[in-house]
Amino acid sequence: MPTLNALDSTVHYEEAGNPTGIPFVFLHGNPASSHLWRNVLPRIGAPARLLAPDLIGMGRSGKPDIPYGFTDHARYLDAWFDALGLDRAVLVGIDWGGALAFDRAARHPGRTRGLAFMETIVRPMSWAEFPAAARSRFEAFRTPGVGESLVLEQNVFIEQAFGRTVLTGLSDENLAVYRAPYPTPGSRRPLLEWSRAMPLDGEPSDVIARIKEYDEWLARSTDVPKLLLTFDTSPTLMIREEMATWCAANIASLETVHCGPAGHLAPEDQPEAIAMALTSWAERHGFGSSAG
Repeated sequence: MPTLNALDSTVHYEEAGNPTGIPFVFLHGNPASSHLWRNVLPRIGAPARLLAPDLIGMGRSGKPDIPYGFTDHARYLDAWFDALGLDRAVLVGIDWGGALAFDRAARHPGRTRGLAFMETIVRPMSWAEFPAAARSRFEAFRTPGVGESLVLEQNVFIEQAFGRTVLTGLSDENLAVYRAPYPTPGSRRPLLEWSRAMPLDGEPSDVIARIKEYDEWLARSTDVPKLLLTFDTSPTLMIREEMATWCAANIASLETVHCGPAGHLAPEDQPEAIAMALTSWAERHGFGSSAG
């Protein structure tokens, strides 16, 4: 369970697989941690180096006194990549982890070998496009004073909203792991800031700008293989049929694999299907055992 210094703090990460293999970096979203990938990594069949960091302020990573905006997360993630000397990595992301993967690939195209994603922010959205099951909660999270009460004081993101995004439900044991990093109102600040960063109806403008930049890269990067994993059944899904169709029309070199019923936190519901799809994709594109 290694931890690395990153800027003025630390980043914890899980590591498995072949230490000399091509690095596959698994990025979680809000309010999860590297624990989300615990059942996916052991099932990856490719002889790759598998790494899953906790985003700054989340999981077992440090909690520096920063705003926890999108750019903050990207900076600390970049520092972690540099500390490990990761180059030509395959990025795998969900939720905000997918957005951070897109953003990093757009800024460091020469250091990205492939990109796989699920249930993430592929473009700015309207409130009407946002999952109806979560719309009222996120409207409340963005309301000054109300969001602080709900997320920081009442911890509703962990205690109420989290379990609804897993189709098969979360055990008390696993919920306790996700809850552990957030024992105090101050420790929950990253959860609130991520919820307020969701790009809806043109706000927040700084996040919208970053997303438009990576959308341009996604459209033109024909040399980077990409994989979209889709799911069905749950009302909490972000990438439903219409959004998947948009991805197919606007993301270069994209393959799509359907992985069955799942909620938004799909690795909790479909770890085996996700691992199989990633392994097959890696084999098709020659992501072999050598990291050179």
